[in-house]
Amino acid sequence: MTSTATDPHPSDEELTGGELKRRLARALRRQKIRALLLIAPLLLFILLGFIAPIGSMLFRSVENNIVTDIMPNTVAALQTWDVDSTELPPEPVFRAVVQDIQVAAEQRTAMQLARRMNFEVPGFTTLMRQTQRAVRRWDVETDGPFRDQLIEVSSDWGDLHTWRALKAYSSEYTSGYYLAAVDHTMVSGHIEPLPDDRSIHIMLFWRTAWMSALICFMTLLLGYPVAFLLANVKERYANLLLIMVLLPFWTSLLVRTSSWKVLLQEQGVINDFLVWLGLVADDNRLSMINNKFGVIVAMTHILLPFMVLPLYSVMKTVPPSYVRAAKSLGANDWTAFWRVYFPQSIPGIGAGAILVFIIAVGYYITPELVGGPSGMFISNRIAHQWYVSGNWGLVGAPGTILLVAVLVLYWVYDRVVGIDNVKLG
Repeated sequence: MTSTATDPHPSDEELTGGELKRRLARALRRQKIRALLLIAPLLLFILLGFIAPIGSMLFRSVENNIVTDIMPNTVAALQTWDVDSTELPPEPVFRAVVQDIQVAAEQRTAMQLARRMNFEVPGFTTLMRQTQRAVRRWDVETDGPFRDQLIEVSSDWGDLHTWRALKAYSSEYTSGYYLAAVDHTMVSGHIEPLPDDRSIHIMLFWRTAWMSALICFMTLLLGYPVAFLLANVKERYANLLLIMVLLPFWTSLLVRTSSWKVLLQEQGVINDFLVWLGLVADDNRLSMINNKFGVIVAMTHILLPFMVLPLYSVMKTVPPSYVRAAKSLGANDWTAFWRVYFPQSIPGIGAGAILVFIIAVGYYITPELVGGPSGMFISNRIAHQWYVSGNWGLVGAPGTILLVAVLVLYWVYDRVVGIDNVKLG
């Protein structure tokens, strides 16, 4: 039955090209909206649980509005003072300090400034407490000049170092946290390395990197034979072995780490067994905990499944006939494995290696429990700044450096190996 001129729904043959395109565009738009609604919860979760925290970390790593907000007059007066000058700032700067500290004392914000500057200048909290008590009784209009009075309250006001630090950290945004994260400072107005007794971050970054690489290598060394066995034994045995590999996932990370403390401590199971065998004297037990050795052993055990599973998923796809064909052509067992089997397992090695290394770099609980001072990772230092010092800027800066380092590693891996060749299952 053909469509008439009054039919509100003409057939496709009677539609013009423009009308057909419009209907097709509307249909595609409806499909896209439905697809967006389906993935909206996931997008919202990624935004709130991943993008927003990273954005907050990036912002906190450069945010520096405390000095500007609490001491606006001092910041403005210091603009004309040269940090390289050998003379103290002029009297208007001292007057501005008195005025700002009086306001801060009334608003109870002086100690916020003290805590911020104390990260850069040790002793600034004491300076601020002394000054805050003294200036409350002063009249800005009649009790000046204030230069000698402030220096009498605390000799630090007569130290150029204090004024240079205030000017260096008086902008709303700062690179000071990133400098501190690589053991440098600009309290003098110029970038310079921190003294040795305050330099710790670069050492922790290097320790985290080489220990994570070593743990990655150990998991590969131990995990490759296990994955090879899983991929080549009969299925009923493979399932049992796979359950044993997955068993750590069913046990709390805290329990597994605490178990290694019981095993490795000087009065622990392993030392007792070695003493019983006569291999170690009772008064000379091995120190295997609260050091690098304990971290490497515990993290290798914990991260081993992350290496085994990608290897197993790749090895399972390698046809056994390839190795048999190589042997039939005269290759021995080693040559057949190295020249035929191993190259086909490289995607699994790449996936497991990058997975284990990235997880190890950001590990916190295991180094905290079994590492001690010599086994501390950069993540433990970040947590210390968060829980103990409350220095959010020095939490964000090392975290951002760690994030960038991982992204660079990912990019290099993609350029060298090709991320398309990575197989996780």
